[in-house]
Amino acid sequence: MKLDTFALSATFLGLLGIMVNDVHAQPDASHRPRARDIGIEPGIFDPGPLNAITDVRGLRVGQVTLWEGQDVRTGVTVILPHEGNLFQEKVPGAMYLGNAFGKLVGYTQVEELGFIESPIVLTNTLSVWDAASAVVTYLMSVPGNEQVQSFNPVVGETNDGALNDIRGRHVKELHVLEAIRGASSGPVREGVVGAGTGTSAFGWKGGIGTSSRKLNQALGGYTLGVLVQTNYGGVLQVDGIPVGKELGNYPRGQEDDADGSIMMVVATDAPMLARGLKRLAKRAMLGLARTGASATHGSGDYVIAFSTAPELRSRFRSLEMTGGAPEVRGDRLSPLFQATIEATEEAIYNSLLKAVTVEGHAELMREALPIDLLLEIGKKFNRLHPPSGE
Repeated sequence: MKLDTFALSATFLGLLGIMVNDVHAQPDASHRPRARDIGIEPGIFDPGPLNAITDVRGLRVGQVTLWEGQDVRTGVTVILPHEGNLFQEKVPGAMYLGNAFGKLVGYTQVEELGFIESPIVLTNTLSVWDAASAVVTYLMSVPGNEQVQSFNPVVGETNDGALNDIRGRHVKELHVLEAIRGASSGPVREGVVGAGTGTSAFGWKGGIGTSSRKLNQALGGYTLGVLVQTNYGGVLQVDGIPVGKELGNYPRGQEDDADGSIMMVVATDAPMLARGLKRLAKRAMLGLARTGASATHGSGDYVIAFSTAPELRSRFRSLEMTGGAPEVRGDRLSPLFQATIEATEEAIYNSLLKAVTVEGHAELMREALPIDLLLEIGKKFNRLHPPSGE
């Protein structure tokens, strides 16, 4: 009898359950608001019910947080575009490089062929290759892939080496497999979780953030969601409010480091192929710019975009010479561009607002963005309000 590698890995995780749970501790962020709780509502479109990337039907997110002793502050965040065999039912995809100081495994094949055939994994810089190996292990174990000899894992990263013992390479294959196994379509945890556990942004604690937009029927009725891993610098603006300037928190000389990175994942159920998705991905950079980023020399600013439209998945399995599945016309994409900008901007704010103060490697501490000061500055500009009940 042929054994299922992924099942074996899952069994192994079960045997190690106590150890795994010990390193999955996550600081409580329930007291921290999301953007809309304090009046930050970028743009004109409404979010979906969860205001998360999982508002895109069928998409799942899984996260594993590694929190061990004083030094381990890292993790894994995975996105599965649909619930089927991702290799056999590839999704149209594209990537855009804002500033390419980073490691994005799988880029060349996606750029060349225009599809994604694996879970999308986010982690830390030195764990990219271990994560890619884990994705191959997973894909090899999926029924229907027994004869496949080539997989293209997609893995992105940011460097969490300030708070995390990154050289320890603590993310292992079992953590990635667990994140895939535990992926769900419900609410997405934000802030100090998964691949955002040890990240920083604008001098404060960064992390995982997400948001979505739902277009009305006149504009197609499509849903679009964004998930970000924030670890970059600049001069923070919050919905146009010059927070970084008001707090004096910005680079003042060559010794000040505003570098860093961000991974942005854009998903939509709109039927779009690689060309349209590349155009969509570019607009995420505009949402990033609205937050005060400048894509510095040392920043890795990457966007991964894909469509979950079922009718396009069959296109990659068809034996016909032409895949005649319909896609959104280019001159009808502007509302989706707007939705991408808005959801990216809000996802970034959520990553900061839901993050808590973290002390990590070498006793370095990264403070959470101070909500009280943010509200005070907002009041000065006649904006923002405390969360309800305060």
